[in-house]
Amino acid sequence: MALIVQKFGGTSVASVERIKSVAKKIKTFKDAGDQVVVSVSAMSGETNRMTDLAHQIQDKPSLREMDVLLTTGEQVTISLLSMALQQLGCDAISYTGSQVRITTDSEHGKARIKSIDSELIVKSLNEEKVVVIAGFQGVDEGGHITTLGRGGSDTTAVALAAALNADECQIYTDVDGVYTADPRIEPNARKMNNISYEEMLEMASLGSKVLQIRSVEFASKYNVSLRVLSSMIENPIGTLITSEEKIMEEAVISGIAHNKDEAKVSLIGVPDIPGVAYKILKPISDNNIEVDMILQSVSSKEGLANFAFTVHRNDFEESKEILEKVRSDLGALKVQSDDKIVKVSLVGIGMRSHAGIATKMFEVLHKENVNIQMISTSEIKISVAIDEKYLELAVRSLHSAFDLDKE
Repeated sequence: MALIVQKFGGTSVASVERIKSVAKKIKTFKDAGDQVVVSVSAMSGETNRMTDLAHQIQDKPSLREMDVLLTTGEQVTISLLSMALQQLGCDAISYTGSQVRITTDSEHGKARIKSIDSELIVKSLNEEKVVVIAGFQGVDEGGHITTLGRGGSDTTAVALAAALNADECQIYTDVDGVYTADPRIEPNARKMNNISYEEMLEMASLGSKVLQIRSVEFASKYNVSLRVLSSMIENPIGTLITSEEKIMEEAVISGIAHNKDEAKVSLIGVPDIPGVAYKILKPISDNNIEVDMILQSVSSKEGLANFAFTVHRNDFEESKEILEKVRSDLGALKVQSDDKIVKVSLVGIGMRSHAGIATKMFEVLHKENVNIQMISTSEIKISVAIDEKYLELAVRSLHSAFDLDKE
């Protein structure tokens, strides 16, 4: 007998028929003798619908009241799923985040889990019930309802698995696992059987939307075996995300991630003196704009340097405005900007013991006439910024060069 925590997202419970289908899937585990705890999201589209309702009343709704409103979506789903399980003859009980006491901090809209009281869950499991818990929500020390931010149901599931010392946490989505590249760009992309926490964190942060980053961080911290699989197919295997030590053979490169939300801003001809990077980036940071890749190079004019960095495209216009003021303050020559770039990254824990990965990557891109604008590296990642028109060419050529289409 295993203790399994399962999470079903909005698309998996988007209709009554899908909820019934999820109930049948859960029942197969219960019939096999497993104990099952389920975390669910609101039905697809419900969060957006309720957000629209709130904005019809207030231009800037209170974050506290938004949390009270949005958590009703999951409450609907847990009750309907429990009913569907009971209809199948499978005893089930639903709980909200506050009922099982998922305690969080008081940051409404983006709360972080502090603790979970597992007593009520364990009692219900011992009564042979399937326990259905609302994802995405909790309660602070003052009893105020909180939410964990978009995608927070993944984090709820992993946190429950950690608190219960579950054998596995299964995240059911509309994809059947983690692929070596985006199948929409590279048709030969292959589903991976397993991947390490580190690699998944890099893939998620670099643009892969399969899992929320916080849920992977939580799984890594508490050593929760995490499996991504599809709720739309029968008997899925999915991709197991686990510690590096449990992966017997690592490929040099596990996958290729890409991010289309990049934009580059550059300050040309700044004084090449100590502290100039701080003077450029501090006002960017003060405006809560996250900087990704950074490049400082010597200018063609003596005593001057060029400073470039990338930001999310949503922050592109604001970053340009800030840099224009910085240009004036520093006496720099001009601001350059480009919102037509993308980031392409190689990810793999096998890089640590293999030299020449970067060289091979650059050689492949050179042969395809793809110009590299910026580079950043870590122990298990190499990222390059390139013109967005070369995205598909870069991903496909690198996928082929590193034999990612092969087992």
